[in-house]
Amino acid sequence: MDHVFQSLLLFFMIYITLSNAADILQNPDFEIAPMNISSVNATSQFLLLHNKENPIPGWWFDGTVWYVTPAANLSLPGNGHAIRLGENGRINQTFQGTDDYSDYILTFTLAAQNENCFNNFTAVNVSVLDPEYDDVRSRVFSLWMNSSRHLWISYGFHLGSWGSKKDSISLDIKSVAQSSDQNFTCWPVVDNFILKRNGMPRWYEGNQIANGDFEIGPAVIKNSSEGILLSEDSTSYHTPLQQWKILGTVKYIDSKHFKIPRGNAAIELFSGSSGIQADFVFQLKQTYTLNFTIGDANDSCVGDLLVFLQVGNDVWNYTLQGNGTGSAKSRHSVSFSIATESSRDTSIVFYRFNETWASDGVLCGPVLDNISLYSSNSNSNSNSRKMELWFGVVISSLVLGLMILV
Repeated sequence: MDHVFQSLLLFFMIYITLSNAADILQNPDFEIAPMNISSVNATSQFLLLHNKENPIPGWWFDGTVWYVTPAANLSLPGNGHAIRLGENGRINQTFQGTDDYSDYILTFTLAAQNENCFNNFTAVNVSVLDPEYDDVRSRVFSLWMNSSRHLWISYGFHLGSWGSKKDSISLDIKSVAQSSDQNFTCWPVVDNFILKRNGMPRWYEGNQIANGDFEIGPAVIKNSSEGILLSEDSTSYHTPLQQWKILGTVKYIDSKHFKIPRGNAAIELFSGSSGIQADFVFQLKQTYTLNFTIGDANDSCVGDLLVFLQVGNDVWNYTLQGNGTGSAKSRHSVSFSIATESSRDTSIVFYRFNETWASDGVLCGPVLDNISLYSSNSNSNSNSRKMELWFGVVISSLVLGLMILV
């Protein structure tokens, strides 16, 4: 019975994930070329576009903008086309909200125009305007050394949360001019914009941590083997990783390109002073058991991979001997209780302080996955929750079947 339930639940989650990952943006990878490009100039690596003569399908643009074709000095995921934003360069696209409450998570690629620009001199500002509330989310993203094996990085960004159909929501990307030591400007190259909708958090079988397996996060770029960087954002409680705060910068990795302890996704604490945090209001006179797995991502990360766990004022540390091949993995369990009313409101934090480098000089670190939290009365509620979830899956399947027939 448990296997049947788990199989149906997995199918349902996959369906929801695929539905929310459907293309929302038009021409997100710029493979539909700008209009009126002749066969003579179409082979130029950086083709300057004119606003009226060369509109980009799906996008509006202004300022200095180039259409980019990859070459030996510039690599991109899948070696597709991209856009370089020059002086006052910006691109914009609008999309519609939906009737169901969702978190809108943007994944995109930021690249350097050459090796000399792979540092914080290359930056882009990403913002979104919700016209109904006149609310703007804005953030600057930049390249930094030792974070990628290529001349590009993919980022995840929580744009906002909306629960009803609205007027068009405006996504805006513009260049941030910063001069380098060589007295020239490194203009940003952008590509692979994927907008994903993630629904409300879900809790399963008594586990009090939603998204403890990190399956609900940003979309992974199809041809990217570098993972998605998620950075701390002090301006918003929400992050691209549902139910988790980001400390420093962590890497969202997938099972296609990395070794994952369980499921399709995990978090790599690849930089120093990085971590994740979940906030809780605990009950008094109950014992809580926290389970989690530490692993090796199979990205040539060799050495002592140290992870700290903090719950309230209690701190534990764990060391995994990484061999770089993904074969190292360890499962851990910690029990604790809350003694006073003042300590009920506390956090569970996983973090690291040190840095580890792979053999090619790229930062790497321990992988976190499969986190669960159960209280002393979780077992008594497990069966009833399982039946509720069983009926929920059955009803959802019937609704899905009726939608297909209609």
